[in-house]
Amino acid sequence: MATGNLGSVVVAVDGSEESMNALRWALDNLRLRPDGALVVLHVQPPPSIAAGLNPAPIPFGGPSEVEVPAFTQAIEAHQRRITQAILEHALKICSEKNVDVKTEVVVGDPKEKICEVTANRNADLVVMGCRAIGPLKRMFLGSVSNYCINHVSCPVVVIKGT
Repeated sequence: MATGNLGSVVVAVDGSEESMNALRWALDNLRLRPDGALVVLHVQPPPSIAAGLNPAPIPFGGPSEVEVPAFTQAIEAHQRRITQAILEHALKICSEKNVDVKTEVVVGDPKEKICEVTANRNADLVVMGCRAIGPLKRMFLGSVSNYCINHVSCPVVVIKGT
């Protein structure tokens, strides 16, 4: 699928092997214009989503809607370490193929943020992996790749897992 007309390609990575396989596929199969950019995008979930819930209410009549700053800061620090590891892995794959890429990290809902970054960069193509989750899980959790296919204005290549 080599082409020289691609100016901007966004490859979404989340640390899964499927997303890293999508990155490998993009590096092996796509050719960008000389002024083009391959962007490796990672979306961090907001701290409240990463924690699942805020800590339990303070016992014995304490306020139940209090956000504990230390708890949020610890989650954010942990997410930064995870993001750093994901990007290091992605950049290692790129360096093995002698390809320079740009990286971008945003915080939010992955499906919405991938679409937003794609629009902001006027991307010509999005490449992403897709885990082989069952139909029941997909019904409750949704599919990031399916959402992106239906909400971005450029083609989306989905590299399926096994």
